[in-house]
Amino acid sequence: MTNLRKDHLVSWLESQTSATRGEISLSLISGDASFRKYYRIRIEGNDFVAVDAPPAHEDSQRFVSLAKLFRDASVTTPNVLFQDYELGFMLLEDFGDETYLRRLEILRQEGSWQEIYQLYEAAIKTLIDIQTRVNGESLAQYEGNILLKEMQLFEKWFCESFLKLKLSKKTRLLIQDTFTFLELASRTQQQVPVHRDYHSRNLMVLKPRGLNDIEKPGVIDFQDALIGPYTYDLVSLLRDAYISWDPKHVHQWVAYYFENAKQIGLLTVASQDEFVRDFDLVGLQRQLKVMGIFARLAIRDNKAGYLADIPQVMQYFIKVGERYVELEPFLEWFKEAVVVVAQTKINPRAK
Repeated sequence: MTNLRKDHLVSWLESQTSATRGEISLSLISGDASFRKYYRIRIEGNDFVAVDAPPAHEDSQRFVSLAKLFRDASVTTPNVLFQDYELGFMLLEDFGDETYLRRLEILRQEGSWQEIYQLYEAAIKTLIDIQTRVNGESLAQYEGNILLKEMQLFEKWFCESFLKLKLSKKTRLLIQDTFTFLELASRTQQQVPVHRDYHSRNLMVLKPRGLNDIEKPGVIDFQDALIGPYTYDLVSLLRDAYISWDPKHVHQWVAYYFENAKQIGLLTVASQDEFVRDFDLVGLQRQLKVMGIFARLAIRDNKAGYLADIPQVMQYFIKVGERYVELEPFLEWFKEAVVVVAQTKINPRAK
């Protein structure tokens, strides 16, 4: 944020609150993968989050609308206290600093598996609330062209721009055939409201209301929600780019979702095998997208820290893709051409 824009934000906060000049100081919390920046401020002993969302790049009106839409469905999103769409400023309720990622990493080091499972079960219950209680009438469809454009980020930004691969006509056809296969697998699934980035960095651990109680997670970064594949958010949560788990745990959480969703009549699939196939194939589409986005963030936006998470995403893609005969030619090329070069350019993040 430039000093001028910072001064404007402070002046706006003063005009919206009881604070006077000299009382407001902005402490940077984070900037995410978008153009938004988040700052903590304290007013009369209470913490709030000030958001700078440049209107040329970010749609604050959509953010406010979706925050309410999710909250109306009993999903815990931050209350928007003040907003100015023209300036791109907002003042939000403060959910604190403890993301699921931070808490889960500590719990894993401690071996606190009971609480790890409680956190994931709470996240899955909230996910089911999103799918069944959010009114999707105002949400656009996660259409096939959007799915394809997302995967094309892998080809353009990861393969060509970052890895500097020279793609032959034959290879481009192979890539396009794979994209088409995964796009169809995603588009023909049961369609529900989808957060689109439902993972450990976008879920907040909130203070419990009672002893030994795991609160529902605070949900952030929901402004890209659409109507899309019912397994999309689940695979974002359980095949997370930022934290990975032994398959035995993932299988149990997948089964937990399946049983709970089936019990309330959400699912239309005939069997758990069909459900797992849906889960896997949507995950492959998302992982191609994520590789492309992380490369673009590094190259275009100078956010190189995301590169260290790409090896985990590639491992997900290989391990899952090997289960499906339709992907054999693509995986052979991926392992020989993409992975080999990526290993020379990326140091994986310690997990």
